[in-house]
Amino acid sequence: MADPQSNARLRADAGTPTSGVIHVRTRLTADFTVISNALAQRRGSAVTVGVAAYISSLPDGSPVSIAALCEHFSEGEILISRALRELEAAGYLERRRERTPTGQVRTRTYFYDVPGGNRPPQPPKPPRPRRRPSPTDPAVAPRQEAPPAPGPEETGNPAPALADADPKAVAVLTSLRRVDPRLVLSAQEAARLAPAVAEWLAAGVGPREITELLTARLPDRFRARPASVLAFRLRETPLPVPPPAPLPERGERPAVLPFQTCDGCERAFRAPESGHCRSCRDHLGKEHLRAAG
Repeated sequence: MADPQSNARLRADAGTPTSGVIHVRTRLTADFTVISNALAQRRGSAVTVGVAAYISSLPDGSPVSIAALCEHFSEGEILISRALRELEAAGYLERRRERTPTGQVRTRTYFYDVPGGNRPPQPPKPPRPRRRPSPTDPAVAPRQEAPPAPGPEETGNPAPALADADPKAVAVLTSLRRVDPRLVLSAQEAARLAPAVAEWLAAGVGPREITELLTARLPDRFRARPASVLAFRLRETPLPVPPPAPLPERGERPAVLPFQTCDGCERAFRAPESGHCRSCRDHLGKEHLRAAG
């Protein structure tokens, strides 16, 4: 009797994967390092994981500076320094500046198997020497009461009154808000700015020109009071050149002398009456001197 046969596929062994890596593990008893899967399987740069695994395998006290790591790895300083920064940002690496008992400052590097794990305590700071209190120390010296603030009547520069200001200057200042609604002035501010505007008016600058000079090209936002902005412009803007004096009327112009014909050379010249020109007068004067000599 023949043995029964089946065309069904054989079932694969459940313990062996059909694709991917297959580990051939060896139980290590010496010269090995335990690394967490979170660090070994960290997404990102392979250089960062390699540097972390290398630092984890080193004994305490081994140098892990950029120069020391560059001597071991084939990567350059840029990749090594970038890997150290990534490990420091992730919490695996910590660099502290600590002061030794001799007073020197050194940088110590701490590497953690798990970010945020058991961190070493901070070294105590050396106590500062106590300073002996001096008699002039404000903490020891008796407190003296501050003099009272002077009242309005005791100040050296009293606030100017609006009634004493030039009314034309005040009118120019109060009309500025029609051009720019932000230029609203109080009575004291208008009285304080009025003398400068009055000086401009006395120099021959009209109210319209003053308004244009004070409101042209103002900033979008004021960092100070509008009065401070106007005071700065009045102080820093030079006074415009006064307009030239008007020409005299036609009746006031000097009379123009008529043309005359010289009796000697018949040359035209301006003179109130007929006679000789300047050249002929000089020539006649020289002949008269020769005849007299």
